[in-house]
Amino acid sequence: MALRRGRGYAAVNYPTGMNLGGDPSQALVHATTMGGFVVTLSSVDLGQGLRTVIAQCAAETLGVPIENVIIDTADTDTGPHCMGTFASRGTHRIGNAVIMAAREARDVMLQVAGEELEVDAEDLETDGTGFIRLKGSSEKRIHVSDVALAAHFRQGRTISGRGIFLKEPSTPVPETGEMDPDSCQAHACTVAEVEVDDETGVIEVLRLYNTYEVGRALNPALATQQVEGGAWMGLSHALFESTEPYYPESREHGPIDFTEYLMPGPADLPSQTSVFLERPADNGPFGAKGIGEMTANAPIPAIANAVYDAVGVRLTSMPFTPEKVLRGLDALRAGHAG
Repeated sequence: MALRRGRGYAAVNYPTGMNLGGDPSQALVHATTMGGFVVTLSSVDLGQGLRTVIAQCAAETLGVPIENVIIDTADTDTGPHCMGTFASRGTHRIGNAVIMAAREARDVMLQVAGEELEVDAEDLETDGTGFIRLKGSSEKRIHVSDVALAAHFRQGRTISGRGIFLKEPSTPVPETGEMDPDSCQAHACTVAEVEVDDETGVIEVLRLYNTYEVGRALNPALATQQVEGGAWMGLSHALFESTEPYYPESREHGPIDFTEYLMPGPADLPSQTSVFLERPADNGPFGAKGIGEMTANAPIPAIANAVYDAVGVRLTSMPFTPEKVLRGLDALRAGHAG
């Protein structure tokens, strides 16, 4: 009896968005009287960092500090339309809509600034610190807060913009089935190192190496957390979580709360190394693709392949319990004995 180590890998690709009525998302941007910019959405941040990334997209497009941007997710009664937070579409769809809205608001902002500075708006640029200045000049400038005040109280203008990102629906070609169901595809590969106890069947994941091609990582720290948090979910699916056998009558069978439902704790987490490859998408906001759901996918087959490498047992159903490992080992020994 021994602890046996193995290594396995799995590669996946994952679509961004879906082919559902154009899969649109809308955004509105408007300036406050003091030069803050409110981005109004109906898109929900589920903890994946959407509010931060969308604020970055708005600030970069407007040319103002990110501290000047307020994200208002509103609700479906009062906010602009959004299809929803699913299909790994949030950054891609909503980011594009916000960029469109911010560009429109920026054009108005520069027109107001041009009136105040008595120059052509096309000759102005933002410096990213909150000032709008004449190109090539560091002295002829005006702060965005003064521009907002001028728009509201002198020029009677609204600094605002609207945006909607829409992917035209694609219907299958009857003869071939050909269609274009998504906007772009991200790619990933996970390598798992495991240790398997061939006496007890217990699997321990020692290390995960994650490589993701995400178009462009708009916020590398958040993207890393997304990848490694998703890997935790994949590990949990692989080794711990059981699907209810009598769905949808789940209240009558199996665990009904988290005191009975197994998930990995801190002691079960492997060390992780995560690397991003950037191949910007032509239609993504600053080149970004969606990475949300795919982060839980690759670790599962990578772990299964690592177990096979360690003890020769091919696991084909989740979770990969000690019982399944031991039954597989018994089958191997019986085969060798026969």
